[in-house]
Amino acid sequence: MSNPFNNSQRNALILGAFALVTTCLIVLTFLGTKDTIKAQQQRVLLQVINDVVPAESFTNDIQHNCASLPVDQQLGGADDLKVYRGYSINNTQLTSVAIETVAADGYSGDISLIVGVSGEFLSTVTGVRVLEHKETPGLGDKIDLRISDWILSFNNQQYQPQQTSHWAVKKDGGQFDAFTGATITPRAVIKAVLNTVQYVQTHQNELALADNECVQGEQP
Repeated sequence: MSNPFNNSQRNALILGAFALVTTCLIVLTFLGTKDTIKAQQQRVLLQVINDVVPAESFTNDIQHNCASLPVDQQLGGADDLKVYRGYSINNTQLTSVAIETVAADGYSGDISLIVGVSGEFLSTVTGVRVLEHKETPGLGDKIDLRISDWILSFNNQQYQPQQTSHWAVKKDGGQFDAFTGATITPRAVIKAVLNTVQYVQTHQNELALADNECVQGEQP
């Protein structure tokens, strides 16, 4: 007659071994794919830089001229953010930026964005794209250009310090459409874009003079 205790021990060992093997496989899969995932994310980022900043607004290789940004609440309090910089001839004047930022108050968490700012005194938002989000499908995900063209509402919006009331959804007195049943998401994105252009206005000199961390020929 078999010993129930021995059977329990054997089953526990089998389950433990299975859990260990599964954990190892997960770790190995993560280690084997994290560089690929990061590289893919970088390729997507570089593709959208030219979507948010007009090519005629700079003369340098903007994809290979970037600087790391300090943690700042105007940029969502996130770390590991970068700004890509476009200059005039001979790199004498900062004329455009594509700056990463985070809307930290999305309905389902952080919304990663890149905001293009150009024009006189870097006062015009030339484009915005969502890099990553977890908003509800069918509702908040309309911030994604693949789902809706709502994000194009920011194209060529000029920032004026004395006139910020229009940087809001229409139900709050602004000019941007909300989403039916999902007002929190567009509010978060609008607020993040406004905060970002204000950050650019305040820190133009620092952005222009920061060391370049995206040297030509190297992956940013």
